Amino acid sequence: MGEDSHAAQAALGALAAAPQDGGARAFSEPWEAQAFALTLALHRRGVFTWAEWSATLGAEIKRAQALGDPDTGTTYYQHWLAAIEHIVEQKGITNELTLGRYREAWHRAADRTPHGEAIVLSSADLSQ
Repeated sequence: MGEDSHAAQAALGALAAAPQDGGARAFSEPWEAQAFALTLALHRRGVFTWAEWSATLGAEIKRAQALGDPDTGTTYYQHWLAAIEHIVEQKGITNELTLGRYREAWHRAADRTPHGEAIVLSSADLSQ
């Protein structure tokens, strides 16, 4: 088993045993857990190594800190998501234009969704 395989197994174990604070999982919002799971899925498909992921996430956090992020821990998964976007663009899986299109579609879907309900992205959101 290679270093990446061991790292992937460790990450899966960490997800299953995610720390709890007063009964709450380590993820504050469902999208944070989804971003974590997406990262694992991309790694399993060979999109990037754990070393590449670590470097990308670290660079994103440093970039955000340089721009004034207070580093209180509340923005960690925002940096995680930005790192995912960066690495899939860097690997040629998508581009900034497509990422922007999806961001705009997501905002449209979120704007029409009542508070507390799941946001559903439709093809109409993407065609605007």
